[in-house]
Amino acid sequence: MPDVTVAALDSREQLPSAARIVVKVGSSSLTSPDGRLDPDRLRALVDVLAARRAAGGQVVLVSSGAIAAAIGPLGLATRPRDLATQQAAASVGQGLLVAHYTKAFSDHGLRVGQVLLTAEDTVRRGHYRNAHRALTRLLDLGVVPIINENDAVATDEIRFGDNDRLAALVSHLVHADALVLLTDVDALYTGPPSRPGSRRITRVDGPKDLDGIDVSSRGSAVGTGGMVTKLESVAIATHSGVPVVLTSAAQAAAALDGSDVGTWFAATGRRTSIRLLWLAHAAKAHGRLVLDDGAVRAVVERRTSLLPAGVTASEGTFEAGDPVELVGPDGVVVARGLVAYSSDEVPGLLGRTTSDLRDDLGPGYDRELVHRDDLVLVRRRKAAARA
Repeated sequence: MPDVTVAALDSREQLPSAARIVVKVGSSSLTSPDGRLDPDRLRALVDVLAARRAAGGQVVLVSSGAIAAAIGPLGLATRPRDLATQQAAASVGQGLLVAHYTKAFSDHGLRVGQVLLTAEDTVRRGHYRNAHRALTRLLDLGVVPIINENDAVATDEIRFGDNDRLAALVSHLVHADALVLLTDVDALYTGPPSRPGSRRITRVDGPKDLDGIDVSSRGSAVGTGGMVTKLESVAIATHSGVPVVLTSAAQAAAALDGSDVGTWFAATGRRTSIRLLWLAHAAKAHGRLVLDDGAVRAVVERRTSLLPAGVTASEGTFEAGDPVELVGPDGVVVARGLVAYSSDEVPGLLGRTTSDLRDDLGPGYDRELVHRDDLVLVRRRKAAARA
């Protein structure tokens, strides 16, 4: 899949000229306080996006709300907690959600296309290529893609905030000029907006601008998990060259017009390959390789491939080609990569040179555990404990 170079927008004032944007809207922006889908709120958002399409810009909509939309019709008091009921609610609610979008956009002469993605679609390269091709073709046909996580077939617990991360990955996948995150607050503040003295942050140029910012308060009962998940998705987008505007759905029109609303997050990195982006942010690690100090330096400082001689232990169950975490002796994750061997093969390779492996096991066993082209460095963080 070819990658393209797109000059990042420098400021919010350039948003009106952006050729392609991704807009993510949360459940709380589409539902009433009792958890039911609010058609008026949905139509108000569609009016804004349709105006953008009429002006010549392409729009990809990542929409939460399927589970929340089913709370009322299924007679549920709150968002369900068990996976089976979440899946059932998603199945019912997704149909309701798309039906409303279809009608609202058709009133503007626009067609929509539903695209349901799972985590697997952002992990496997073949799935990623298929998603890219489908979304690109929909946009070429003048269709507004409406994307949601495929909660009805999720194999893990359906987590709050997944669509925020999904939106960031999609913004890179479709080579968007910007990502607009619509939530239940109008901007990022220095503290909880209800706290006296909290002030709106108009622009963030890098991680240091967030030092001392309190984002601990949770979101709504039907929405995502709060500002933390938003900032995680912002980091994914901005680090890959996509600027972000975070604001409320009520200010969507002003945000797309380039007005001084919400918070502007400047792009901090360059557009990278989609494969490395999903490896860094979307791939679910199937295991871990524990590196000695020399291997950590080689991988992090010299950007070399990972050889068996520098690995002291293997954890988890994985197949050749699966994503794994590379962990230092102190338990800190330093990189992620695609392992060239299965977890059954790795223990017999550890601590041995490639020449020894070739002599003992034959040609084909003298290759790297993780090739440098299949490896991406990550921010140093403590590895999660395994049960």
